[in-house]
Amino acid sequence: MDQAQIEIQIVTSLAQIGEEAWDACACPEVADGAAPRDPFTTYRFLAALEDSRSVGGRSGWQPQYLAAYLDGMMIACAPMYLKSHSQGEYIFDHNWAHAYERAGGHYYPKLQIAVPFTPATGRRFLVRPGYEEIGMPALIQGAVQLAANNGISSLHATFCTRSEAEAGEKMGLMPRATQQFHWEDDGYGDFDGFLASLSSRKRKNIRKERQQAQAFGGVIRTYTGDQLRPEHWDAFWQFYQDTGARKWGSPYLTRAFFNLAQERLRDDIALVLAERDGRYVAGALNFIGRDTLFGRYWGCIEHHPCLHFELCYYQAIDFALGHGLSRVEAGAQGEHKLARGYLPTQTHSLHWVGDPGFANAIERYLEAEREAVAEEIEILTDYGPFRKANVEEQE
Repeated sequence: MDQAQIEIQIVTSLAQIGEEAWDACACPEVADGAAPRDPFTTYRFLAALEDSRSVGGRSGWQPQYLAAYLDGMMIACAPMYLKSHSQGEYIFDHNWAHAYERAGGHYYPKLQIAVPFTPATGRRFLVRPGYEEIGMPALIQGAVQLAANNGISSLHATFCTRSEAEAGEKMGLMPRATQQFHWEDDGYGDFDGFLASLSSRKRKNIRKERQQAQAFGGVIRTYTGDQLRPEHWDAFWQFYQDTGARKWGSPYLTRAFFNLAQERLRDDIALVLAERDGRYVAGALNFIGRDTLFGRYWGCIEHHPCLHFELCYYQAIDFALGHGLSRVEAGAQGEHKLARGYLPTQTHSLHWVGDPGFANAIERYLEAEREAVAEEIEILTDYGPFRKANVEEQE
């Protein structure tokens, strides 16, 4: 197929594309009736961000969805945004921005191919099956050309897959490696099976933490699908506001987003809530993929020992084991996750910078950073909680 025949369009609203066309590229695997691999690039999730005004307006995330057409059919698309800041990305480039501005340039606005406020790995270049060879190159070339033609400083694709990072590097983009902590099922069967794989000390510590958490004086339940009710979101909104105010100054998501989550996304959600004396006191919001549970937000209005660990990490493992999911991604950062069975995992992004001199400096920085990240992952993995081979332990 001749790539020159592909037409690239920039669309400012998903409604201009339509759910059927978008999801044919974003999640064609749902044709068998199962969950999408990545719930965050589905039309329903991205449209909920848009319709709730979590993006657009004064959010600093202006939708510029990238769409590639061949013979009138959309063959590829990407969730792209024009950014006036670097908030809500979790791949930090603040130092780049400061250096660029000190040199007399304007780093913002920039183009960001990402799922807003969501540090979860997934495809960022969404291609209809059968068009893989031309779809991603067309999107990248289109995005770079858009940035260059409009004097935009840079283009970033964050939390892309490893294969996308490798393909993007071959096309001239700069790859970046970062890390998160993920839990993976190694055929444990249940939580006790997982505990049996840990060193004696770590196993005892987790049991102690779970006992402390369960002693908070109430009950912990996980709600999904039709089990979710509007009152659950009323409670979680309080938790989310508290966390957002402490971490970011103001919450990224609007209250309307959670109303739309109840309406459109409840089958994609596992909401863990702790209830005591007739009211909800803490909660953790997870999204369900085809083989991965994605931990996203936590908050509370009462502080109890180890309740954060229980709701965010141990309940997530329980849910994954009980629903045939092989992986839990617990969000950005947090070396405290290591002792709880979540091991360091490399994550990927791609970057283009228009200024050649600045691009060379960034490339040297990224090369050194990749080496440091690889070394840190190796060291942290060695300090992991799992039993070492050929080491006998006793309770």
